[in-house]
Amino acid sequence: MSVKTASSTRKGSSPKRKGSSQENPSLSGRQILAAMRALKRGDFSYRLPDDLDGIDGQIGTAFNDVVDLVTGLGEELATLRQTVGREGRTGRRLRSGALRRGWAQYQVSINELVTDLTSHTDEIARVVAAVGRGDLAQLVPIEGADEPLRGNFLQHARAVNGVVERLGRFSSEVTRVAREVGVEGKLGANAVVPGVSGTWKELTDSVNLMASNLTGQVREIARVTTAVAQGDLTKTVGIEAHGEILELKNTINTMVEQLSSFADEVTRVAREVGTEGRLGGQADVKGVSGVWKDLTDNVNFMARNLTDQVRNIAKVSIAIANGDL
Repeated sequence: MSVKTASSTRKGSSPKRKGSSQENPSLSGRQILAAMRALKRGDFSYRLPDDLDGIDGQIGTAFNDVVDLVTGLGEELATLRQTVGREGRTGRRLRSGALRRGWAQYQVSINELVTDLTSHTDEIARVVAAVGRGDLAQLVPIEGADEPLRGNFLQHARAVNGVVERLGRFSSEVTRVAREVGVEGKLGANAVVPGVSGTWKELTDSVNLMASNLTGQVREIARVTTAVAQGDLTKTVGIEAHGEILELKNTINTMVEQLSSFADEVTRVAREVGTEGRLGGQADVKGVSGVWKDLTDNVNFMARNLTDQVRNIAKVSIAIANGDL
């Protein structure tokens, strides 16, 4: 930065004459006024002569020291803005240097301002980091470190705490529904998270939809299996299902159909053989295996043996009746 120095020669003064005594140069009021006005408008390139004798030299030195101090402080502020605001090194502060009294207080106020801002940011970062770790017990203290938060700081704290509280309620409700439905077997549970919107409402609705579907499917399966246990083979699982639940639905319905077919065939054979006297009847149950095939074979074996025995008895009885002993 170029430095402009005020001339010490007064306007309108007569030139020095050879052989005459040299007059000591001095500052004029105009020079001092011009320097002060330059300082006022932020022109820190203006300097007063500081090589004069007496009070004029002291004034020039004092003025130039003030300009140097202000210039150095401005450079320090620019460096502080770069390191803290741009580079994120929040521990940087203005250096004390040779500042005293009011200038030192000016420096302290700036450093305290930076500390207040960075502390607020650090506190929010602490809570957000805790949320990232799954710790939803941390909140930004509304009371602050020294005094209650106000203005935008209070708004920021309330916004962050609101998010954490909603996440906490959402987590608690999802955990409760999962425990009641999945562990305790209490079907029909739903998550209730007041005041949520956007993604949180969509997540809550998704959890409730899952719980509702699972509840409906399990209750439908329980209804059919209870009916089977009570001997009612007219019920089948009719609820809409997909994936493995669909496979389970089809398996249960197939089981009910096979049981119904087995029961119909056994009843028919028992009626024909035992009631109508039509011997030789056999149960025909398609697609059975395992125990159901064993039961079908046993019923058919019993019916066949009974048929053979009764027919043999009838044969002998007819022979005796005909006198054939």
